[in-house]
Formats: sequence, C-alpha cells, structure tokens
Amino acid sequence: MDLFESLKSKIKGRKIKLVFPEGEDERIISAASRLAADDLAFPILLGNEDEIRATAKALGVDLDGIEIVDIEKVSGEVRQQMVQAIVERRKGKTTAEQASEWLKDPNYFGTTMVYMGDVDGMVSGAAHPTGDTVRPALQIIKTKPGVKLISGSFVMQKGDERYLFADCAININPNEQQLAEIAVESGKTARLFDIDPRVALLSFSTDGSAKSPEVEKVHNATKLAQEMDPAMPIDGEMQFDAAIVPSVAKAKFPGSDVAGNATVFVFPELEAGNIGYKIAQRLGGFEAIGPILQGLNKPVSDLSRGCNAEDVYKVAIITATQALADEA
Repeated sequence: MDLFESLKSKIKGRKIKLVFPEGEDERIISAASRLAADDLAFPILLGNEDEIRATAKALGVDLDGIEIVDIEKVSGEVRQQMVQAIVERRKGKTTAEQASEWLKDPNYFGTTMVYMGDVDGMVSGAAHPTGDTVRPALQIIKTKPGVKLISGSFVMQKGDERYLFADCAININPNEQQLAEIAVESGKTARLFDIDPRVALLSFSTDGSAKSPEVEKVHNATKLAQEMDPAMPIDGEMQFDAAIVPSVAKAKFPGSDVAGNATVFVFPELEAGNIGYKIAQRLGGFEAIGPILQGLNKPVSDLSRGCNAEDVYKVAIITATQALADEA
C-alpha cells in the first residue's frame, strides 16, 4: 500500500486536531479544506477570519469542519491561562510580560495550544524559516523524557522501496551521544511509517577499515545506540554500499545483521545528510517526505517555504500520525 494511503487509513475519522499558525496562506487553506473533507484531521487556522474566508472563496474551497482563531481577539481569560502555562513551563526563564509578547506571534500561540493539549499537533513553516517553528517547540513543548535533542528525518520513497534518512535537517555536527540518540529515535520514527527499522550508522569506513576521529565518533555512537535500545537492529560504522548491497556487505561486514539490508540510514553530520537525501531525490528519483521532526514531546512539523498545498496536506497527515502514536 502507498505510504499515504496507509497513514490515512490509520487517522481517518479520529478527529485529530492540528493547528496551522499560517492560516491566511492560500496553500494552508487549500490543504486544510481537503483534510477536513477527507475526515483526516480537524484543522484550526490562526489568522483574520474575514481574510481567511475571502481567500477560501477565491480558491473555491469550503471551510466546513475547520475552526478559525484570530489570536488578536482571544479573550483575556484564555490568554492569561496561556501566559501562566508558559511561565510555569519555563520555570522562571520567561516572565509573564515576555510570555504575553510571545503569544502575539502565531507560532508561539500555536505551540502553546499544543503544549496545553488544546490541539494534538502543529504544522508551520510555509512562510517562516525553520527556526521560527522549532524555537518555540524547544522552549515550550521540549523533548520527550530521556531525549536531549530533536532531529529531522526524511522518508525516502520510490515504488515499493521505502527508507528513512537522518539527520538531514537540524543538528550540524552531533557528538557521539547525540548521534546515538538520533539513531534510536530514527528507528522509532521508521516504525510509524511501516518501515521495519534496521539502522545503519554511516561513515567512509566499514567496521574499522579506516582510522580517524570521524570514524571513531560513528563507531562509538553505534555502541551507545546499541546499549540504548538493545532490541533494535543497529550497526556501524559502515559505508553506504555496505549498508545497502548484500554482496558488498558480505565482503566488508560479514558479521553484521544490518549491513546489506539496512532501512534506516544515519548520517554522521548534517552536511552529509542534507547532500545525501537530495542526491537520492534528484538523481535517484526518490520522493523525499519531510523533514519529520523527531524527539519532541508532542508533534510539530516544519514545512518548506517552497511548499505547495499538496506538501502541506502530506505533512499534516504525517503530523496526525505522530499525534496518534503519542496517544497510544
């Protein structure tokens, strides 16, 4: 089954609430209308109601099953509850006055809705850089217990082939502990998207074939990841061909139960990960679905500013899937 058909079957009719801080954007409005019509989510658009309705009319889409919230018109009582929630969450790092200023920003407002449980997840980034989406999430929602950082993965799909690449979006040069955490979280993310996780930590070396600090980092991260989740198949360090080609794996890494049939590929740093997924996308013909932010307490998704309505629709489906998994 196609990935999105599979995900849609999981979330259909569950009325998962998703907030869209860029509610006046026509791409967001089109996607939200489709999500509501397909009964895949209950979208909440932040923005000026008159403007949103005018745009929807011009686009020829209806707003049935969609809630519109103008953050400038929210009651004082509701706003005060949100301010208090931020102050308590920040434990003295943010004053009530600062929190009140934050809530004038739709990304902070939407993030606070997620934190307070008013909605199940957030989708933003169509008109904002990644930092504007990720920063409020880190400050208010924060990471899952036992997880110290968020990372960004991509589901790479072509025909019946489906893999997960990480970290391709967030951490520039993770250390050993961080790389191990990315590996384990990526394996968990893979399961959400019907990928049986066999996690390969990538390098220019396979099983000690080269010696350098860069190789040692990946080798040590592999050991840490194996200790963090002994039940998950994780191995490294290995070159990409050893990870994906059985004959190469047999020659280079015969003792590995991951080499030759890996499904999750963890890159040693962001430069390699970003370049790698784009090569697979542009030369290999794979569809790159993401970035999927992993490690947060509740799901927040970051869109590309070059996205279209179809991209928004798909990222929202992913976010709803993450929210459903968090409820389980």
